[in-house]
Amino acid sequence: MNSGLIPEGVKRCPTWKFALGVAIAGAVLLWGVYAMLLCWFKGLNQTNMNNAYGFALWIWADLAVIALGGGAFFTGFLRYIVGKDELKHIINYAVLIGFICYSSALLILAIDVGQPLRSWFIFWHANVHSMLTEVAFCLSCYFGVLTIEYLPLVLENRKIDQVPFFHHLGHNMHHIMAVFAATGAFLSFFHQGSLGGVSGVLFARPFGFREGVLIWPWTFFLFTWSAAACGPCFTISITKLTEKVTGKKLVKDNVVELLAKISGWMLTGYIIAKIADTIYWAAVTAPSKGFRMMDFYSHNSFYGLWILILEVGICGVLPAAILITDRGRRNQKTLVTAVVLASLGVCLNRWVMVLQMLAVPVLPFENWVLYIPSWQEVATTVLPVAYGVILIMVSYRYLPVFPQEPELNPVKS
Repeated sequence: MNSGLIPEGVKRCPTWKFALGVAIAGAVLLWGVYAMLLCWFKGLNQTNMNNAYGFALWIWADLAVIALGGGAFFTGFLRYIVGKDELKHIINYAVLIGFICYSSALLILAIDVGQPLRSWFIFWHANVHSMLTEVAFCLSCYFGVLTIEYLPLVLENRKIDQVPFFHHLGHNMHHIMAVFAATGAFLSFFHQGSLGGVSGVLFARPFGFREGVLIWPWTFFLFTWSAAACGPCFTISITKLTEKVTGKKLVKDNVVELLAKISGWMLTGYIIAKIADTIYWAAVTAPSKGFRMMDFYSHNSFYGLWILILEVGICGVLPAAILITDRGRRNQKTLVTAVVLASLGVCLNRWVMVLQMLAVPVLPFENWVLYIPSWQEVATTVLPVAYGVILIMVSYRYLPVFPQEPELNPVKS
């Protein structure tokens, strides 16, 4: 092990074990890259998308990782703007996870476009009447913000820090990080909301259509709220998973409990708003368009009413009830259960707003349309996961991601 590259005061696994882990994740990565190249060179006929599903698994994955990456902007907002100083011990990991999620989102969009060489069209020939144009601009800008927030951590590598220029650059960037945190929170509010607003304004898809405030449908605010509530839960989930894999305590309990408490109350507010929205939609909005609530839930097992119960009840009310109580947060098993359920809940919400919205028949002669993704779609969706695993492994090994690690795991001389 090259101690000159490893952060000071910590211990890492042997190089061969690290290389083996990277090789396993790298094999999955190459499988995804192969599928990606097939989609780029042969076209989107490599997918199972059709006239009913103009976008499907990729867009769900895109919306899901953006929501899960919300832990970066909300934790940064709490740390630098609200002044929750304890969160400085987990903000590095939140930024890293956000960087992975947002770069993955941009990669998925590049595959979905089908012609990545023309991806610049969205900026040069922008459709100013489209919510997706605003999403593309905010996504790209916020990814730039996350890159800037991640850069000081890279500059803290022991070898890089020995270079005077990089040492002073990293030191000075820490002093202005609040500016980028505020910018990131602003950008995230709009692109998270606009992603929800897309489905909310579709009159032709009444499952997603919502009333709203002025030009904004309820889904605009619900998407932003859910990302701020569940994104930190995902950060806690990955932190606990990293501790399990490494066999080390990386963050003190009071830091995790603070973030979990705030997320719990955010999740509680979101679930109340979500339940109110669902009741209003089922009792007022849908009937005004000539539909009953059960018209949107098929009699087959794939899109039954169970999916609403799972999203709102099991993955919403239950984790919120756990996280707002001291006993629930301080018990490691219930804490992990709650943050995992909350993370799954926001992914399920994005699933129904993409897949179920398109599956529901809206004309009398139409039937429910099921969708099974091709292996190329699955491989390219797994691709960002493998990429994220590799980046976390490299960052954890060579960068001081967890400031409390040396204190919690003293290295014996």
